[in-house]
Amino acid sequence: MPNQQKKIIFCMAGVLSFLCALGVVTAVGTPLWIKATILCKTGALLVNASGEELSKFMGEMQYGLFHGEGTRQCGLGARPFRFSFFPDLLQAIPVSIHVNIILFSMILVVLTMVGTAFFMYNAFGKPFEAIHGPLGLYLVSFISGSCGCLVMILFASEVKIHHLSEKIANFREGTYAYKTQDESYTASFWVVFICFFVHVLNGLLIRLAGFQFPFAKSKDTGTASVAADLMY
Repeated sequence: MPNQQKKIIFCMAGVLSFLCALGVVTAVGTPLWIKATILCKTGALLVNASGEELSKFMGEMQYGLFHGEGTRQCGLGARPFRFSFFPDLLQAIPVSIHVNIILFSMILVVLTMVGTAFFMYNAFGKPFEAIHGPLGLYLVSFISGSCGCLVMILFASEVKIHHLSEKIANFREGTYAYKTQDESYTASFWVVFICFFVHVLNGLLIRLAGFQFPFAKSKDTGTASVAADLMY
């Protein structure tokens, strides 16, 4: 492939990585990871509510990795509330999982910025065979994509398996019990998914630029090895 086309491909991958890093930084700091609808189970059972009556016992919440807000309803009007994971909810949430989500998000940002620098260096320099060359690009893209995947898996497990929304809704609620009715991932979660997809795309762009995947032997190399064996 001509050098000019390689420059365009690497510049494109570098810009995508840079935008991806900015997106993840913004996503980590915003309370837009998930939106949940919560039902006041105690109130609904007391009056045997059903159908449209249930709306009087439905609340909502929206949160991210550090803080969030919502409203609780138990038939007596909406009660707004705000919360922070640190230090308010440390006793209620799976702390190790939550800290790992934040940690892998930070690693994702750092590696994505490193990937941006590598792509730009490959576009305008000649780092062939060096760690910041094609092998380094594949390595950074793979590890970054893996971090993005881990962030999504860990967050989904915290929400679905450990019932994070219910734990938040019931935190310091001695009188009423709440349960989750509906949950949906929102903007920040999908930013991480897009970032994961960008790293997969970057791997394909590197291949499109003419560099083989690591540890993939070309036919020419195989032919040369056979010829060498025959000579001996």
